Amino acid sequence: MPDLLSDLTSPWVVGPLVFVAWCIGLSIVMRILYGRLHHLALRTATDIDDVIVGALRVPVVLVILVTGGLILGRIMPLSPEWDRAFSLGVRIVVILAGVLFVDGLIKALLQRASRKATYLRTSSGIVQTAVRGVIILIALLIVLDTAGVSITPLVASLGVGSLAVALALQSPLANFFAGIQILADRPIEVSQYIRLDTGEEGYVNKIGWRSTTIRVLPNNLVIVPNSRIMDAIITNYYLPERDLSILIQVGVHYDSDLDHVEKVTCEVAKEVLQQIEGGKKDFEPFIRYHTFGDSSINFTVILRAEEFVNGYLLKHEFVKRLHKRFKQESIIIPFPIRTLDINKEDLVFLKQGGPTG
Repeated sequence: MPDLLSDLTSPWVVGPLVFVAWCIGLSIVMRILYGRLHHLALRTATDIDDVIVGALRVPVVLVILVTGGLILGRIMPLSPEWDRAFSLGVRIVVILAGVLFVDGLIKALLQRASRKATYLRTSSGIVQTAVRGVIILIALLIVLDTAGVSITPLVASLGVGSLAVALALQSPLANFFAGIQILADRPIEVSQYIRLDTGEEGYVNKIGWRSTTIRVLPNNLVIVPNSRIMDAIITNYYLPERDLSILIQVGVHYDSDLDHVEKVTCEVAKEVLQQIEGGKKDFEPFIRYHTFGDSSINFTVILRAEEFVNGYLLKHEFVKRLHKRFKQESIIIPFPIRTLDINKEDLVFLKQGGPTG
């Protein structure tokens, strides 16, 4: 009996039992406190506290294990070597808990921001990957310093190694940082219609860490490196607003009544904007005469579309209806005419059939 009692009160038995009891008891207490914190956070006007409470879930479990491990280490008679290793393990777990908290907090904040910022919706991975890489690197250096490893040579080596890696990965890094510039400067955003000076045009489908995907009108995807995007001259048809003017060039005969031409053209343009999908119904179309051409008086018709791609159908319908209406109104759209200036002697010469023999 004394031997059994001695075995039961041995630190090798009491220690694990205390550890399990501590973890279970503290888990129950923390679960209750966490539940109350969560309810309090839901009642507040801001959702920052919800983000913080959510990020604490996993680190709290690690903290419970660490505190239980500290108690276990004090109860059990460990050798100095094992005691140092145990203490090092506890510190590493504490660092891991901090890393998980910061990582979870940043991830939740990015998800929250992406609901308000469209450009983050598909590109938050770039920022999150960069920040997570920095956090892991800092955590690794702290762990090595805690383990007694001198990090000064390592930091110096990282500097030289980073330079070598930067030179070897010059193109991918250029695209990566160009992607960050696109997110920060926001010259383009997902779902906007753009045209590059190299000719590619379409809807921005995705802004990734290496490239930007453009869905062109034939429904194909064009993959453009981010560095090319940053160096390109971009026409963004959604900025400063989506609706835009549609310009159509027309020419009429010199004998035309220009006031009548203006009235008829504006009537047709107004009809197109009212009846065709994509036209700005509250816009008053107008024309501007601008050139005495070789065979016609030329003018520009100005319509208004809700967005760039609507302009194709508006132009199509306008040209058809204007051609039909001009015929009804006897307004002539002349063919190109060339006048040949030939002197009388040459004309007689040609009339007589030219040289004979």
